[in-house]
Amino acid sequence: MPRNSSSSRKGNANTTASASGKAASKELDRIDQFFYSYASKSSGTIDPEGIEALCSDLKVDHTDVRVLILAWKMQAEKQGYFTQDEWRTGLKALRADTLTKLKKAFVDLEKEVLKSSNFVDFYSYAFRYCLTEEKQKSVDIESICILLELVLGSQFRPQVDDLNHYLKVQIDYKVINLDQWMGFYRFCNEISYPDLSNYDQDLAWPLILDNFVDWLRSK
Repeated sequence: MPRNSSSSRKGNANTTASASGKAASKELDRIDQFFYSYASKSSGTIDPEGIEALCSDLKVDHTDVRVLILAWKMQAEKQGYFTQDEWRTGLKALRADTLTKLKKAFVDLEKEVLKSSNFVDFYSYAFRYCLTEEKQKSVDIESICILLELVLGSQFRPQVDDLNHYLKVQIDYKVINLDQWMGFYRFCNEISYPDLSNYDQDLAWPLILDNFVDWLRSK
């Protein structure tokens, strides 16, 4: 009897594993079909035109932060393009193999990215996603202002408004690097605003933030 019982359990386990494998395979097939409905036949990727069509079907603007969050979930490497592997990675994690499921997944995805452990990674990714040229290490001021508005505007409105104003009127910097970009988030997250009472210029802040604080205080 013990042998038969053991054999039965193994048989059940194998059946369950087989059913699970088939379900996963079918889900992947649906994810791929979803991909092909937007992918370019010539490039084999979802290009800017395909992303525009996807956004239209999702009823979100292509500049909506949720599109950037989706790119982060896929870990998309090239701005404006989703490869099939990136699409699979993101949509399998979201368990979204249809347009309807992806719409619903957006709600949980926004909550996921706002967790402190995820947001720093997303914030860093947002900068890297803007590096569109090989060996590019910095982003122009105009793009940085748009990006700050997109990723921090809803959380740190006064800081983003003032920082964007400063970036547009200052003449010392034409581009921003990753260290400066990360400093902006640290500033918004850590510094008492607008009194700046805990800002210490002797600490390791990027010089552009020292200049920003001097500018604020001079006002």
